Amino acid sequence: MADPNDGGRAAGKTATGTIDRRVAVKQLLDSMGDDVLIVAGLAGAKGDVTAAVGDDPRVFGFGGAMGAAASMGLGLALAQPNKRVLVVTGDGELLMNVGTLATIAIVNPPNLGIICVDNEHYGETGFQRSHTGLGTDLAIMAQGGGIGAVRTVHEMDELDEAGEMLRNTNGAAFVLLKVAVNDPPKMPTVWDASWHKSRFRQALLGRP
Repeated sequence: MADPNDGGRAAGKTATGTIDRRVAVKQLLDSMGDDVLIVAGLAGAKGDVTAAVGDDPRVFGFGGAMGAAASMGLGLALAQPNKRVLVVTGDGELLMNVGTLATIAIVNPPNLGIICVDNEHYGETGFQRSHTGLGTDLAIMAQGGGIGAVRTVHEMDELDEAGEMLRNTNGAAFVLLKVAVNDPPKMPTVWDASWHKSRFRQALLGRP
């Protein structure tokens, strides 16, 4: 039986994905255009977004609250129905609040997309192997929760169709990116949640 605490770094133990997370996230974000609002989850997901779009005020980055990115995205999509909202989160973070997928499916906002960057590890807490490295499939859970547009991406040539689904689905859409286990360069970040809130509100509403 696999040891969930070995971090998956022993010889021969790698995630099922091979995609470069930074390249894949950038390609998907670039395909969304400049008018999308982005909710970036913790650690790796936030770094992926920063590497893709830089220090952009249309990005709400989490400085804590692990597990809340998808819920925040749902609220934002409902509050801003004329904007497309994209959540970028990780497998470990989403697993902490996986029930929100069912809520998203029931509400089914037409402007919400979710990208789950799945490296099968908890990058925030020490790189322990996550449930997805032991058989849990978040795409199946999203489908089971009722989200109608779900796609798992294993190869780079599948990204164009995934991007089209995120852009054009009239309802919630979920993309599971199966990425390689690696440790991409850390990106500079601000962990002050109040700062992120004020800057995001200023960019979106014209007031902090």
